[in-house]
Amino acid sequence: MEVADAAATELDTRLAARLASLRTERGWSLDTLADRSGVSRTTLSRLERGETSPTASLLGRLCTAYNRTMSRLIAEAEAEAPQFIRAADQATWVDPETGFRRRGVSPPAAGLDAELVEATLPAGAVIAYAAPPVQGLEQHIWMLGGALELTLDGTVHRLETGDCLRFRLFGASRFAAPGPDDAHYALVVCRP
Repeated sequence: MEVADAAATELDTRLAARLASLRTERGWSLDTLADRSGVSRTTLSRLERGETSPTASLLGRLCTAYNRTMSRLIAEAEAEAPQFIRAADQATWVDPETGFRRRGVSPPAAGLDAELVEATLPAGAVIAYAAPPVQGLEQHIWMLGGALELTLDGTVHRLETGDCLRFRLFGASRFAAPGPDDAHYALVVCRP
């Protein structure tokens, strides 16, 4: 077996164990999970015993049933994340359309309930989200520089340097950097 195949098999084994523990933590039977996810009881049983590998579609259904993002589920199944994460190892993503920059300072990890993100939204840029990835997702935004107009449930919150807004996200949201400086902020996302 190749090293990559061994690592994939090891992740599948940990993912199966994590899925079984999620169901047990909630006190759900296989039948209850089958009803909530639309996945057959037989498939769920085989999956939790590690007899089959999950497809992306199946994981998507289970993530919806467990009310968590796929990245969170996979992070919970991965080998223990390091406690110390060097700046050079923190993944950064830049939106090619708006220039929004997102750096995963402390990404999701098994056993931890929060992740920390550093974000910069260029002056004049706007990003709108139709819905949260998970209903009721707890977030805290701390402004490090500039200004941000964040619309939640139709209410506009103007944040300036040093301000903090904490909330649970249930509906659409809109982030706007009115300028003249970029909106630079720290975002803490807590697992529901």
